[in-house]
Amino acid sequence: MKITGKILTHFQSCSSPVDKEGYLYKKAPKKAKKRQQQGEGGSSNVFSMFEQSQIQEYKEAFTIIDQNRDGIISKDDLRDVLATMGQLNVKNEELEAMIKEASGPINFTVFLTMFGEKLKGADPEDVIVSAFKVLDPEATGFIKKEFIEELLTTQCDRFTAEEMSNLWAAFPPDVAGNVDYKQICYVITHGEEKEDE
Repeated sequence: MKITGKILTHFQSCSSPVDKEGYLYKKAPKKAKKRQQQGEGGSSNVFSMFEQSQIQEYKEAFTIIDQNRDGIISKDDLRDVLATMGQLNVKNEELEAMIKEASGPINFTVFLTMFGEKLKGADPEDVIVSAFKVLDPEATGFIKKEFIEELLTTQCDRFTAEEMSNLWAAFPPDVAGNVDYKQICYVITHGEEKEDE
């Protein structure tokens, strides 16, 4: 998921045509906004920021990260889950920095709050898709790999070669070199790939 965050950061830092369609920030659900406006404490309850299906997805992610199943994400949990993803040489300082992003022990509520803060004000999936559509004038649903690579490596918050490799590993282009940007948008907003039905 790290690469999807990098994609958002890239487009947020650019004055490219992509961000002229709207900032790539996720808006709180209408229900939560209504509560805030009515003074019903919409901002004090992190669970009101998400739909039930999103909370379930975050709970599943939390359970995967909480390797020792003690209800708290620790440095050892992070090390173990990163190792399962192939990142074996993570420094203690990096793990400590991740843990220090929270104000205390990372239980599920803190975990959800952290995501809520990161996603606060972000656009929904359809708005992000609309931003990508600016790069797809023929409305094919795809953008050429070379074009995305040029855009991400030459403008604003530039991607490194390693980050580009991670992007193509996560979202491989088809044999013709086309990238399904709707899939990228789905992963940015939902955190996982759509299951084929």
